[in-house]
Amino acid sequence: MDEEADTLEQNATKNEDADCVLDGRDGRELSVRVFDPRTELKTASTPLTHAKFPVVDVHTHVFYRLRHNEEALDDLVAMMDRNRIAVCTSLDGKLGSQLEEHLDHLWKRYRDRFIVYANIDWRGDGSSDDPSTWACHQQGFAERTAQELRSAVKHGVSGLKIFKRFGLGYRNPDGSLVKIDDPRWDPIWAVCGELGIPVIIHTADPAAFFEPIDATNERWEELSRHPDWSFYGDEYPSRKELLEARNRVIARHPETQFIGAHIANNAEDLRTVSQWLERYPNLWVEPASRISELGRQPYTSRDFMIRYADRILFGTDGPWPEKRLHFYWRFFETRDEYFDYSEKSPPPQGLWHIYGIDLPDNVLRKIYFENAARLIPGVKSRVEKFANRSSRRDR
Repeated sequence: MDEEADTLEQNATKNEDADCVLDGRDGRELSVRVFDPRTELKTASTPLTHAKFPVVDVHTHVFYRLRHNEEALDDLVAMMDRNRIAVCTSLDGKLGSQLEEHLDHLWKRYRDRFIVYANIDWRGDGSSDDPSTWACHQQGFAERTAQELRSAVKHGVSGLKIFKRFGLGYRNPDGSLVKIDDPRWDPIWAVCGELGIPVIIHTADPAAFFEPIDATNERWEELSRHPDWSFYGDEYPSRKELLEARNRVIARHPETQFIGAHIANNAEDLRTVSQWLERYPNLWVEPASRISELGRQPYTSRDFMIRYADRILFGTDGPWPEKRLHFYWRFFETRDEYFDYSEKSPPPQGLWHIYGIDLPDNVLRKIYFENAARLIPGVKSRVEKFANRSSRRDR
């Protein structure tokens, strides 16, 4: 193993040296790893430091990003205030002790600013390398989870979050991947409809992640740094299979509301997402971590947002640095051209810039807070309290 480690280290050093040489200077080739161009365009710029209306962020990971740090939570709420974010939805409430601790952490001082979604503990006390011992493969698992969700909702939980490992990571005792549309899970989806809570589900990933990491992959630079993000190959279902399995669940449970995270993970193909929204009246979408895709097709995105304004929520996948929030406001509210979508350099999700889509006020209100207020339990009252507090401050 030591010899193997030495070889890997030597290869890494060679790659670093090669990148230093391939710097594009003095006639040398340029490595895409260090390609970070600065635009020469001179266009209108409308930097925004807060949203035009109150906002409900339906997609944040307060536990996994902040780890119950009290000072970080105070900073987050201050940033929410500055940006007019009335409510954040933390999607990190794993059923059990983590959920209890998370509710206590957020609600001890900021109950009016956060709602929480539960997560399913598929593994339970089972061994990580032995799926046959996992909770989800024991008889009655779905029914027990349904009961836990009933209890969680009584304690104020507002929804259920399903992570992308469902379909791409969790395995059956025979080693095969757990299927999204396995009927074993039907009691879970059904009880969410019964309880009136939405299910936000992350299925698959960007299209480029299911393609070979080669010269034709438009996100080669990103995937070369994170090859573990690739789902290309026979080891995984195709992206099409995963999305179709999710859609079968949505069709099978018309009384349950489903939120397709990240524009139903198909922001590259809004025509198909439009077809899904027409076909499944219980499907909603949100744009967390996808303004990078939406903003490079501004005409199509604007038409899509206006047409389906009643079915789109607002999400960021944060908490992020405040500068990234400002790019969201700029994308939704201005006609600015060719600007950054991230504070990182080079940008993390494609080597391109985005354009603003300048949505009408009535559409902004729906996306920013009105849709969330009518869909998600606990949101409406919190938004009203935020608006009242803001009104008193402005007097």
